[in-house]
Amino acid sequence: MLKALCLVSLLLSLWPWDAEAQLAMKPGRWTLLVENAGVSAMHMTTTRKNTVVMFDRTNFGPSQIQLDNGRCRDNPQDTALTHDCTAHSIEYKISTNKVRPLMIFTDTWCSSGAFTANGTLVQTGGYPDGSRDIRYFVPCSDGNCDWNNSEGPKLAADRWYAANQILPDNRIIVVGGTRMFHYEFVPKAPGEGVFNLPFLLQTRTSAQVENNLYPFLHLSSDGNLFIFANRDSILLNYKTSTVVKSFPRMPGDGPRNYPSTGSSVMLPLSSSDGFAKLEVFICGGCLDNGFGQASAGNFTAALRSCGQMVITDPNPSWSMEDMPGPRTMSDMLILPNGEIIIINGAAKGVAGWDMATDPVLTPYLYRPSAPVGQRFFTLAATSIPRMYHSTANVMTDGRVFVGGSNPHAGYVLTGTTFPTELRLEAYSPYYLDKVYKDSFRPRILSLSSSLISYSTTFRVDYSVPSPITNTIQFNAYTPPFTTHTNSMNQRMLGLAAGTPRVVSNARGNVVYSSSVTAPPGAVAAPPGYYILFVVNNGVPSTAKWIRFS
Repeated sequence: MLKALCLVSLLLSLWPWDAEAQLAMKPGRWTLLVENAGVSAMHMTTTRKNTVVMFDRTNFGPSQIQLDNGRCRDNPQDTALTHDCTAHSIEYKISTNKVRPLMIFTDTWCSSGAFTANGTLVQTGGYPDGSRDIRYFVPCSDGNCDWNNSEGPKLAADRWYAANQILPDNRIIVVGGTRMFHYEFVPKAPGEGVFNLPFLLQTRTSAQVENNLYPFLHLSSDGNLFIFANRDSILLNYKTSTVVKSFPRMPGDGPRNYPSTGSSVMLPLSSSDGFAKLEVFICGGCLDNGFGQASAGNFTAALRSCGQMVITDPNPSWSMEDMPGPRTMSDMLILPNGEIIIINGAAKGVAGWDMATDPVLTPYLYRPSAPVGQRFFTLAATSIPRMYHSTANVMTDGRVFVGGSNPHAGYVLTGTTFPTELRLEAYSPYYLDKVYKDSFRPRILSLSSSLISYSTTFRVDYSVPSPITNTIQFNAYTPPFTTHTNSMNQRMLGLAAGTPRVVSNARGNVVYSSSVTAPPGAVAAPPGYYILFVVNNGVPSTAKWIRFS
């Protein structure tokens, strides 16, 4: 007992600044969840039913999992198999650690997606027969839901390597794609088509190597859309097709978007400033000539630089710092406590078929609140390379779910250095180590409501192992739609809360109640489902789903 109390005292003394010592003690751990999921997770997202939906592309040829109930997909437009009885999408149920097949009809290769306010996944584009398709997935708990290809309006243009963002009015904006220099909305107003965006043509490196595909999109606190492509960025009033602001070019030696493929995140918004300050953080990418070099078999080192910019400042500028090593094709996710994890990727090459080498097996943790020069930490290594077409999502229990990696034009399982990867695994960050869980981890007991109107308050009752010594945080988070290192629609909001009230105090279990205030409106928090974490001393609870409207 005395030893445990001393360790708790040490951890408290380290929090929050001596992060290096914390992480040296507890760098996290990896767990293999599924040995063969049957489908390589090129695209991934987490649903409000605590399932993870993944899919690749239909024209890969047969996958490693059969469709159920004797179903087959008969599509004369498919370029690989017109009659295919294997699945190209799966649903993973977190509570049972089981996978079931889903049936997607047209090709979803390099497509995009977003959730609407009612929790429906709207999935757009692909290639070739799916390039204008809109697909819907309504999550369920009983295993009886599946994909539905829209028989109604299609997209107005081919959307291959486009990006999506949910908007305050519950429409989805779809931006760019290969040789597509415009954007459109889903659903559309009557007579609506595409809206020209010359910025996409201006940021293209060449017709052969565009370096501005899958542009990074972030909904700003003024309702406009931040768009980053290649190494340039703008603030777009998408309602009037007007560029409100052009930002300084990001410093560095190369582009940051596909196929150079860095990653981007919007740092957590805070109630302390009315959710007004918006800061973007972009890491990795490749040299200007990286694609040409890789095509010739010369895999140049990826970029190791990151840029941070407060886009809401009157005179915004980039603040640059370096990761511990070069990195491309990495996923960047917001952890429940507001820290950033950079996971998956390669140290050399670019995105494409057999266009990279030197997989980076160690995730990096980035602590935005730490002093400059002390923000990055190297975490525990996986044994599974995850490069091109790998994905990751944060789960409600605080783990990071990881899948995918396929640098080949089909399923290649043997006879190659980096085979098609069908294993699913989870990374457990340091805060899930037993010593932190036993000392600090909250447990949400109840919510006064899970359907919450903007600007209203709701009650959260929760327990902690010992009395609170620091400010409790309430973080609302939207899991992203992740593909090609682009974590679309990811958003975290630090909510305002009153002073915690002690409800009961039994040995080893203190129960508190807090009054928490919802965001003021749909610009700060687009309507829909969020996962709510209670965070104590940097250690998050398992989350509960809530809905803002």
